[in-house]
Amino acid sequence: MTDSGDALPTDDLPNAWGPRLADLASRKQRSRAMGGPEKIDKHHGRGSLTARERIDLLVDPGSFRELGPLVGGEIPSDAFVCGSARIDGRPMVVGCEDFTVLGGSIGSGSTAKRYRIGEIALQQRCPHILILDGAGHRPAMPGESHMRAPTDLVIQAHLSGYVPFITAVLGASAGHSAMAVPVADWTVMAANSAVFTAGPPLVKEALGEVIDKHSLGGAQVAVTAGTVHNVAADDHAALQLIRAYLSYFPSSSWGYAPARVDGPDRGPRLVPELLDLVPVDGRRLYDMREVVSVIVDNGEFFQVQPDFGRTMVCALAHLGGHPVGIVANQPSEKGGAIDSDGAMKGSHFIEVCDSFHVPLIFLRDNPGVMAGSEAEHESILRYGGRMFASQMRTTTIKFHVTFRKAYGFGGCIMGFLGFTGNSRSYAFPGATMGAMPARGSSKATHASDDTTTLLAKAELESSYKSAQGLTFDDLIDPRELRNLLLEGLLFAAEGRSANPQPVARVGILP
Repeated sequence: MTDSGDALPTDDLPNAWGPRLADLASRKQRSRAMGGPEKIDKHHGRGSLTARERIDLLVDPGSFRELGPLVGGEIPSDAFVCGSARIDGRPMVVGCEDFTVLGGSIGSGSTAKRYRIGEIALQQRCPHILILDGAGHRPAMPGESHMRAPTDLVIQAHLSGYVPFITAVLGASAGHSAMAVPVADWTVMAANSAVFTAGPPLVKEALGEVIDKHSLGGAQVAVTAGTVHNVAADDHAALQLIRAYLSYFPSSSWGYAPARVDGPDRGPRLVPELLDLVPVDGRRLYDMREVVSVIVDNGEFFQVQPDFGRTMVCALAHLGGHPVGIVANQPSEKGGAIDSDGAMKGSHFIEVCDSFHVPLIFLRDNPGVMAGSEAEHESILRYGGRMFASQMRTTTIKFHVTFRKAYGFGGCIMGFLGFTGNSRSYAFPGATMGAMPARGSSKATHASDDTTTLLAKAELESSYKSAQGLTFDDLIDPRELRNLLLEGLLFAAEGRSANPQPVARVGILP
């Protein structure tokens, strides 16, 4: 591994410093050897990279400066390699559990190192990356007592909303290590990894349940539960996803995300493809991801939690070179009705984007929040209310577009109510909205056939009624959508403060 802390030559030094520096170099070399060749080979045999190889692949070449390499004494780096580095030239702190040393378990020394890099991230206002591949806290040795000391979870909680905090699960992560995952802004997981509060041996001992690690907390379990955000094929792919994710965010909430200053698709262009992608009939399904790819630069976007809460699409992209967050209903899943998982995902995504001043674009096309006994048992009111509260308290630049329909609470959740601070709000002609669809309203009120016909006609004309009352800033030709969003974004960006500050959070989310 390239490490800017590599030892300098100590041979033939002409003074008394020679033996002392040779001893220092020897101790650091033993630390860099990790668990030794046999354990490293075994680790490689499982298809995994070592802690130092992972850091080397993640950061810019030659930028890593190790912190605390001598911590642990005879336990190399106390099973935790960490330090400062750069990614795309920007300062970061990174730490990685070393599974080749005592299974990557956490001791008092590594606890101090984990806290220290979090402290540096907060002081220097730079992102914090934690790579997990360990068994949690190691058992205390005979006669050893735990002194009162801060835990890394404390500093990680304090990082929230101030600097991006990212975790990567690249092995089996249990106990204390795994607790960093829900605290993080975003987590990526290698497909052959697992994450859980307690591993199979403890589960068997405590509950009598016999289960393997992948059935207990493998990638499929973690994704379905919403514990992690994205899954990658292997270590290499996961580390590249970290670099990609960070490119959409500033180093801290005291700054704005870097814009792409060059590229072939940064300017205005019409998007006639939308006329084919979005059916006029509000009951017909389509894939919102195809719409997103047409609107954004180069058709490229980073979908967050693609396999969880599929009724909602949450994606990071660039528009005119500027990073944006997109929150969109997904008509191809449950007709776009917002369920608990979708609302949970949307709420977290909104909070992260707002914390780091990433502009938000809401694309609304839903029949409302999910109804029925299953939805109520899944607490749709609470999670729908949480997403509503999250978007209502945003302070970043915000846009809203209604495509075809939005009813009831499903309309409010998606960034649209009067006086919500939208920089621009648009709708497509024919968009319908209200407390509920005309058909459902008629049945609920036992309306006559004539009344039902009148309600349906009024529904079709509602977009023009809304435009007349300035419910939207304008009804637009769908082909103009990209240009209008781009124009609005550039206009709003010029009015932003030159010195952004962290977002002050008040109130209690549902």
